[in-house]
Amino acid sequence: MRKAFRYRIYPTKAQSRRLEETLELCRLLYNAGLEQRKTAYKRCGISLSKQTQQAELPALKSEVPEFEGVYSQVLQDVLARLDKAFQAFFRRVKAGEKPGYPRFQGKDRYNSFTYPQLGFSLKDGRLHLSKIGAIKIRLHREIVGTIKTLTLRRTSTGKWFACFSVEYEPPIVEPLPASVGVDVGLRHFATLSTGKHIDNPRFFRTDERALGKAQRRLSAVPKGTPARAKRRKVVAHIHERIAHRRQDFAHQESRKLVNAFGLIVFEALLIRNMLKQRTLAKSIADAAWSQLVQYTTDKAAWAGGCVVLVDPRHTSQDCSSCGHRVEKSLAERVHRCPQCGLVLDRDANAALNILALGLQRVRASGRSPRLEPWE
Repeated sequence: MRKAFRYRIYPTKAQSRRLEETLELCRLLYNAGLEQRKTAYKRCGISLSKQTQQAELPALKSEVPEFEGVYSQVLQDVLARLDKAFQAFFRRVKAGEKPGYPRFQGKDRYNSFTYPQLGFSLKDGRLHLSKIGAIKIRLHREIVGTIKTLTLRRTSTGKWFACFSVEYEPPIVEPLPASVGVDVGLRHFATLSTGKHIDNPRFFRTDERALGKAQRRLSAVPKGTPARAKRRKVVAHIHERIAHRRQDFAHQESRKLVNAFGLIVFEALLIRNMLKQRTLAKSIADAAWSQLVQYTTDKAAWAGGCVVLVDPRHTSQDCSSCGHRVEKSLAERVHRCPQCGLVLDRDANAALNILALGLQRVRASGRSPRLEPWE
């Protein structure tokens, strides 16, 4: 299995310049490669391959000496990244989806470059990078597994992070016997089949006024001025703060679930479709249910547990006691069954139905719940 370890790095001013120069050269190479592919197909009907473009890199270095300052495999990975974009484009075309042709990358859109195999090492609390130097890194946790690639990423606020992709074997651990169903929502972030409610922190709503003020101050400054760049960074800081709080919350709640339950059942929600509801889109995006599912799935793999995704249809309507379907609007927060007389919180009833569906899938499959997550 693959896992990523992300660490903050602290380059000096000179190293920051080298990182920025490397990132800019990678962006220029990506755009040049895209232009070359477009021109070759338009004029000659030829589709250039990744290998063909990578073979031209030595000649490019002799013509543009600046590229000599970038590690060779980093440049090769840029063209491999471009090739992945085209492969994804062709796959969407064949599937009949909206294809989205690969686009040229502006300075605000290209924020990372990768050492795919070699050119980096960790030694004495420093990250040694070919063509850049030894950079201070904060290794707040041990890297487990075999390091395969390293990606250097710049955030919108100018911070740099090192992301190591490693291969590892998940430990063989006996799963916990307890199971739980989780119903996510807006009134409560999540409701467990045990009856517990997890409050919705609404991080975006909390900082919405501060963000609006910062955005108004940004729009009042002429484009291209130093003041605008400074105020744009203030807006980016607020967005970053919201994202970090949301991620921390999802990590904490997913850890609690994995530590208490061996089988965790979620609804397979189509978030993209739900975001089309104009009145609820902002609140749905703020809740970040997908992060909770993703983080829980990753942690469960390490803990010997399992995450199951079930069909969300009618989980809020069906009675968890007798199965009778009780139609109700979103405004009705209490489930009242006329068939068996069950009176229960709407979300708790849905969580029990979700758990029942998950257990039904496990039993029907005859497979152990200590498996990879199911779709």
